[in-house]
Amino acid sequence: MSSRMGFRLLNNSRFAFRNASGPFRRQGAQGFRFNSSEAGAGAAEHQNAFQRLWNSPIGVKTVHFWAPVMKWALVIAGISDFYRPPEKLSLTQNAALTATGVIWTRWCFIIKPRNVLLAAVNFFLGCVGVVQCSRILLWQRSQNGSTVEAAKEFGEEAKTAGENAVKAVENAVEKST
Repeated sequence: MSSRMGFRLLNNSRFAFRNASGPFRRQGAQGFRFNSSEAGAGAAEHQNAFQRLWNSPIGVKTVHFWAPVMKWALVIAGISDFYRPPEKLSLTQNAALTATGVIWTRWCFIIKPRNVLLAAVNFFLGCVGVVQCSRILLWQRSQNGSTVEAAKEFGEEAKTAGENAVKAVENAVEKST
């Protein structure tokens, strides 16, 4: 019953956001308006800042806004790992974060609508990953004496992780059939 009441409230309050003379529009106030081009001046003139943010293709009610906001948690976690000793960090995990950041930074400029907020968070995720991978490789080099050996260890670690993943998938397929 309460969901119907909320739905009715939403439907009854929609006019306030659509009507140019609604209670949320301030007449004569220039502080909440953005400068617009000649082509979009008519449509933008009838909306205040909140309406434009709400109705934007990358606005608050879309995943294009909330995905980058939540992804900042990965960047913050990576930055907090700067205080951890490099021997406690995973090279495969940080390499995956680096690859994710680099690939998705580029992709954010290709997709429509172009999402600069998501590109920014992915750029910083890639930067954090590069710093962490550098720290790990430098630590392994100081332990082993060469970067080549550290890279070989990384390759072996990735190979065993991949083999374990394949075995887990095969086991799950066998159990389901």
